[in-house]
Amino acid sequence: MLMVLARSGAAMRVGMVLAAGVLAGSLSSCDSEPDFSPPPPEPVPEVTMPTTAQGPFPVTRVVDGDTVRVLIDGQDTSVRLIGIDTPETVAPNRPVECAGPEASVYAEQLMDGTRVYLELDPTQGTYDRFNRVLAYVWLAGDNENVMVNLAMLQAGLAEEYTYDDAYRYQQLFRESEQQAREDLLGQWGQIC
Repeated sequence: MLMVLARSGAAMRVGMVLAAGVLAGSLSSCDSEPDFSPPPPEPVPEVTMPTTAQGPFPVTRVVDGDTVRVLIDGQDTSVRLIGIDTPETVAPNRPVECAGPEASVYAEQLMDGTRVYLELDPTQGTYDRFNRVLAYVWLAGDNENVMVNLAMLQAGLAEEYTYDDAYRYQQLFRESEQQAREDLLGQWGQIC
């Protein structure tokens, strides 16, 4: 199933997909914990990939913990993960933030070399101010029904982020961040 999106006269297909690999290896931390290893992503039983999710699309590059590039209709397209913000690693004129490298490595472990499905959210619009597609990114295969956005929060490598309007998974994302804080995961205790 594909959905065609128009932007500046150009048509693009947006889709979501599969990140098959099981997480391997450990992450090196920025400070205190030499071998930080995030928990494997876990599906949330009440949250499944909707039939409206588009894809699968090949991941061409993981930019950082909350931005990925995918190939849509032959065009390398930047996708910003809705509802999360990860510590900076590539922002111009900003230092690398604590847990930023770990967030980037975890995102790479989840998505690099895979194909992903994209779920759009009408409450957020299709594009952000940097012309990135806004989406929830879903894995399939062995990790069916794992959403990357949520996995980043569960690992303590992202904060819930509401740009303007409430979004579909806002409450779940807030609860997941709170649980990671309570469990002192990732940036909430293991790293920073």
